[in-house]
Amino acid sequence: MTKRIAILGSTGSIGTSALALLEHLEGFRVIGLAASRNVARLADQIVRFSPRLVSVATAEAAAELDAELDRRGASWRPRILHGPEGLIAVATQPDVDIVLVATVGAVGLLPTYRALEQGKRVALANKETLVMAGRLMTEQAATSGAEILPVDSEHNALHQCLQGVRRRDVARLILTASGGPFRTLPATELPRVTPEQALQHPTWRMGPKITIDSATLMNKGLEVIEAHWLFGFAPEQIDILIHPQSIVHSMIELVDGSILAQLGPTDMRYAIQYALTYPDRRPTPLPRFDLSSAWCLEFHPPDFDRFPCVRLAYEALRRGGTMPAVLNAANEIAVQAFLEHRLPFPAIATVIERVMREHEPQEPRTIEDVLQADAWARARAREVIASVPGAGSPES
Repeated sequence: MTKRIAILGSTGSIGTSALALLEHLEGFRVIGLAASRNVARLADQIVRFSPRLVSVATAEAAAELDAELDRRGASWRPRILHGPEGLIAVATQPDVDIVLVATVGAVGLLPTYRALEQGKRVALANKETLVMAGRLMTEQAATSGAEILPVDSEHNALHQCLQGVRRRDVARLILTASGGPFRTLPATELPRVTPEQALQHPTWRMGPKITIDSATLMNKGLEVIEAHWLFGFAPEQIDILIHPQSIVHSMIELVDGSILAQLGPTDMRYAIQYALTYPDRRPTPLPRFDLSSAWCLEFHPPDFDRFPCVRLAYEALRRGGTMPAVLNAANEIAVQAFLEHRLPFPAIATVIERVMREHEPQEPRTIEDVLQADAWARARAREVIASVPGAGSPES
């Protein structure tokens, strides 16, 4: 039976990797695509996959896309929408079976929730969705019978390791982290690092926001929160190990001391295919992992003093309610300021901590409650950034 798929964030790294996989996987049909402003790449995807519905970020981008399809003399013309309503429309088409959420940041929150309301399988590569509203998302999935399958390599690895394992037999989850580009850099050098240096990830090729999160280790902190909601383990049962080789994607430790690990190349297409085809396993054209090669596996505990974002994420999870949404929003604003050369690297954590200190978390009853906390934290983070020593205007 053909599975019909919609991809949110189709022009990003996860979206383009997924579409490359679908060229080789039988039994899938692309029904909808949503992108931000990369009109040329989206036009290529429309020509290749003939989606029925597409969406872009703005009305201007929609007009550009329409003109681009005219210029190419495209024989297939999908319906073109824009803005948040367009994202939701792509995610909630009645005949879509799988929604791959590959957007970055809070923009994925509402379309993911609406897809879960309709009982769809959500292949989730947007960790912020569960960080911001994990309880609401998982409760909605349980109510509607929807599935949430993780695409993040670490959670995808945990999902695989947990197959056939009784929950009571699991002592802890172990998320691995490459350590980012500043793993061995002395703390005294961190105030001088540049966005260009931070974007040089040693093992993965990702978008700018997630790459900076990897440099601060906030990415791993967000993954701790995500793992809590995906698998239902307490914060003290979720640990992090720095693993520079990025070969072991995550592990579980059982109560008898045994450890199960998932290994593979640093290629997101493996995790994407697993989420799309689960519970089946399909042959893949991807290169096989060469176990005969000489390689060494290193594991080290994270340094919470040099990388305080991890500590802040654990704190947000323990305090609960709207605090993780506030953590996420403040981080997004601070990361953008750093990318624009307006904030020193260590000040990313400073901004987040100050915003969290001023927030009294409440248990959200609706998605609107989460969005309200998100909006407050973004506004407050901008104010805090303006007062941070060394902060300034974007470089021209």
